Amino acid sequence: MKIVVIGNGMVGYKFCAKMISKSVNTPIELVVFGEEPRPAYDRVHLTDYFAGKTADDLLLATAEWYTEQGIRLHLGDPVLHIDRTNKTVRSYKGITETYDYLVLATGSAAFVPPVPGIDKKGVFIYRTIEDLEMMQAYAPKAKSGVVIGGGLLGLEAAKALLDLGISNTHVIEFSSRLMPRQIDDKGSFILQSKLESLGLKVLTNKNTSAILGNETVTGLQFSDDTILETDIVVVSAGIKPRDELARQAGLETGPRGGIVVNEQLQTNDPFIYSIGECALYNNMIYGLVAPGYEMAEVAASHIAGEVKVFTGFDMSTKLKLIGVDVASFGDPFSDPETCHSIVFEDKHKGTYKRINITTNGQHLLGGILIGDASAYNMLLQTTKNKLVLPPNPEDLLLGANRGNTDSGAGVTGLPDAAIICSCESVSKGTICNAVTKGFETLDEVKKCTKAGTCCGGCTPMVKDLITATMKAQGKYIRNVMCEHFAYSRQEMLDLIKIKSLRSFDEVLDHYGEGEGCEVCKPVIASILASLWNEMILDKGNDTAQDSNDRYLANIQKGGTYSVVPRIPGGEITPAKLIAIGQIGDKYNLYTKITGGQRIDLFGAHLSDLPDIWEELIAAGFESGHAYGKALRTVKSCVGSTWCRFGLHDSVSYAIRIEERYRGLRAPHKIKSAVSGCIRECAEAQSKDFGIIATEKGWNLYVCGNGGSKPQHAILLAADLDSETCIQYIDRFLMFYIKTADPLTRTATWLNKLDGGMDYLRNVVVNDSLGIAAQLEAEMQRLVDSYKCEWKEVVENPALRKRFSHFINAPEDKDPTIQFESLRTQKKAAEWK
Repeated sequence: MKIVVIGNGMVGYKFCAKMISKSVNTPIELVVFGEEPRPAYDRVHLTDYFAGKTADDLLLATAEWYTEQGIRLHLGDPVLHIDRTNKTVRSYKGITETYDYLVLATGSAAFVPPVPGIDKKGVFIYRTIEDLEMMQAYAPKAKSGVVIGGGLLGLEAAKALLDLGISNTHVIEFSSRLMPRQIDDKGSFILQSKLESLGLKVLTNKNTSAILGNETVTGLQFSDDTILETDIVVVSAGIKPRDELARQAGLETGPRGGIVVNEQLQTNDPFIYSIGECALYNNMIYGLVAPGYEMAEVAASHIAGEVKVFTGFDMSTKLKLIGVDVASFGDPFSDPETCHSIVFEDKHKGTYKRINITTNGQHLLGGILIGDASAYNMLLQTTKNKLVLPPNPEDLLLGANRGNTDSGAGVTGLPDAAIICSCESVSKGTICNAVTKGFETLDEVKKCTKAGTCCGGCTPMVKDLITATMKAQGKYIRNVMCEHFAYSRQEMLDLIKIKSLRSFDEVLDHYGEGEGCEVCKPVIASILASLWNEMILDKGNDTAQDSNDRYLANIQKGGTYSVVPRIPGGEITPAKLIAIGQIGDKYNLYTKITGGQRIDLFGAHLSDLPDIWEELIAAGFESGHAYGKALRTVKSCVGSTWCRFGLHDSVSYAIRIEERYRGLRAPHKIKSAVSGCIRECAEAQSKDFGIIATEKGWNLYVCGNGGSKPQHAILLAADLDSETCIQYIDRFLMFYIKTADPLTRTATWLNKLDGGMDYLRNVVVNDSLGIAAQLEAEMQRLVDSYKCEWKEVVENPALRKRFSHFINAPEDKDPTIQFESLRTQKKAAEWK
């Protein structure tokens, strides 16, 4: 049986994989024609190309994989003609192949509106890696950009422009709101507000009438006669099915495009199938990858003689657009006459949640989530499986603040037939059966079932099912870091300490396997820093750090970096203020006073960081560790020195606290505050540890948390003298560092701690474990060994070289590099 596949996109590749798996006992010959010059790649994560991934990183399979599977792959060679009578196809390069079955997976093309000037230089389509390569080459010439189209792809294209460093980017939408097919007016308003707060500019109700410029684009003219100047335009106004080859062959197509198919994905020619975005089923084009994968499964099954049909597909989706969660599921626009809607809207935090329920309140019909889509998976399963809602359906929106977002039953309460991974159509029962058979890690379940191997959105539910299934079998669940280390973070900390290991490679040699991954590398690097307090860029540990730690600065939108000097307790001299102002002005940085009582500077070029920090250090500053999982700030009120209500000198004590714990590395960032009285102007009870003055001393509160899930700190001990308070903080922080899971804030750590606050108080205050002296000694050693990381970089030529884009050609020595001022930073313009 010979099968020819036209199209080598994600769906074409998936069909090949499905067909191979179904032909174990039936010899088949597979021939694939691809229009692009490379094998199938992941279009879902196309914007990752601008975040550092290469074209090879995005490949779904290498050319060698096709060879190993016995598939003949013709790349860069589109099929031009189908002869249905003789059952042959002919390609652009003149190759003719016969077929028993033909599968059309030609996908879709970008819809390009017929706007005058659309063919000018500087106008791009956002569709393929080649499109991205051309955008990347052109971007250095652009200071402002425009995306035509405010749908899913349009916002992805806008992110691409931001990633390319074009901070002045506009999104133009013809409709009255962004993403009109997925979210309602209120949700769109919240999304637009969030995106605008991140620097993106949005114009709705705009119809582009012309693209201005001679040969090169200079601006857009709209139907209301307004003009928007721009240097680069990206068109992402929708898609149209690639059905031209099918039309030429006489196959039935829809009036608005698309190749008409039946439930088996057959066209009107029973030997020709159509799958993916070119297929029209029941007058519907499915523009997501998950339904395309389901079509590939159905077509492969039918060709292999199995009974399976395609009856449509749920178009629910969850995305992160420019850092903002956006999800819609079920029917997001239910008719108010046939359902009731419950809406939660928080304009301050940029959160919008809407669920539509039946009029009797029994079942969930669909909904929209903006800003916080953490409940998406469970809400989708509740909708698809028609689970009965709790007595108070609003608990589904309010989550941890009011109730349980999993409808009381959680993932274990779903029926076995519930589809957990919609991309690969993997059910709960399939995952649980795999765990029962001994596949007990996420990696093993992925390989066995394919669940979570596409978009990854189902991964949290897959993990929950693995844990629940193993617990049901009476098995002990080991909290291991990842597949490379069969230990928890706590176990690794003890092992590293016992062996006195000092680098990631040494730890991997002793206790790991493989090369490590993005999960375990930062965790081990954090443990090493917490134990030894050595320069984090030494001994090869730089490659194990998070991206921010690697350059001792937080990378910002557009590829620039932030500079955050430490200002202990918020106290600063006029001379230091002047120094910050002069440095900010010299390097054209954006400056902002933060809620943590310090001044952040934004927009620094990577190669300028050592020079900026050299000047800051000369002015008496040191690293504020805003880039690390470490102590950030110790906020203070003005205290008894100035305030008539102040009981103690909160400023001096805050400075003492901050200077003691500066640079302390932990499982997550740590924040603190000192208030001079119970009026709480420093907001100490929202911090990881907070101190409030009383008439008898200090009250110590721990495990608070601000941010998206605020939690008040709890009183650990009252009326302490200054020395005892610090003693307890030493014990508390070291115990947290030793026992917390990776990336766990103190509030979450306490919530999971057996015995809760009573147990923690016994350990810290009553020394129930007999380790208080050890904890204090370990903290004192870290305090004594503190060094400013940026001071070490500034004074070490080898470390300083890491911050040059051109290691062998620094700016001040090589005359072949010319720099120009661009977006308030320096950028290499061209090679002479």
